[in-house]
Amino acid sequence: AGVVVDGAAVPPRYVVGSAADRALPIIGKIALGSLKNKLIFLLPLALALSLVAPWAITPLLMLGGGFLCYEGAEKVWEALRPHAAHHDAEGAGAAGQDAAQFEREKVNSAIKTDLILSAEIMAIVLSTVAAETSSFWMQAAVLAVVGAGITGLVYGAVALIVKADDVGLSLAQNGRPAASLLGLRTPSPGAPGGADRALAPVTQAVGRGLVKGMPVFLKLLALVGTAAMLWVGGGIVVHGLEGFGLSAIGHAIHGAAVAAGEAVPAAKAAVEWLVGAAGAGVFGLLLGALLVPLVHRVIEPLW
Repeated sequence: AGVVVDGAAVPPRYVVGSAADRALPIIGKIALGSLKNKLIFLLPLALALSLVAPWAITPLLMLGGGFLCYEGAEKVWEALRPHAAHHDAEGAGAAGQDAAQFEREKVNSAIKTDLILSAEIMAIVLSTVAAETSSFWMQAAVLAVVGAGITGLVYGAVALIVKADDVGLSLAQNGRPAASLLGLRTPSPGAPGGADRALAPVTQAVGRGLVKGMPVFLKLLALVGTAAMLWVGGGIVVHGLEGFGLSAIGHAIHGAAVAAGEAVPAAKAAVEWLVGAAGAGVFGLLLGALLVPLVHRVIEPLW
């Protein structure tokens, strides 16, 4: 669930700076790339791992979890210390490109980011289904169905998100579309007592709410996505360490969660979950903070 939330939080930023009529085509291209990532590249790789090296699934999950921690920690660092020069250079580069090239580069960048998130999803699914059945074809079918289903769910939600403000603007400027949306008959503009006249104040208010609320919602979604990165990434690494016999961190988080739940009996399960997720998130943030300088100073120069 955390990876899916993260997957929905990331793509909207790739339509920023594009024309409004290009938002859905861009999301469509990214969704198609995501589907290719899952079904053409990752599904065969996952099945090959399941057959040849099932022991490698957990280490690969941990590597992916570490990457999510790095991404989350970098986003936190960017929020605390924004790199103005980096953003200025990025904007200057975009200004020097034609719209088609700018769009291609955005789509390619989004698909590369999606590859990591898709790999996490497929690895999580594989680790689960491999424990339930050894049937090659059943594993392949489950991976394909989940991969396609999650892609449709995530990018369908993203498409609604990126167009919500346009819909809100249309409703705020003119309430008449409400009648057709509700299947009502649309009278002429001057017809008294028409459905549009009755519904216009409501739909215009809804439209204004969408226009004003979507920027706030997108910021909130970005925060949730960052938290999900740290929670999911930290949790994957902690569980992986437990699989290798290094259970001290996992036991500490579990103990704190149980103690917190016992302190609030009326909401024991919810409190345990929240404290456990927060513990995994804090661990993910600390791990990501260690990985950020390693990536920037060692891995990126080599890359």
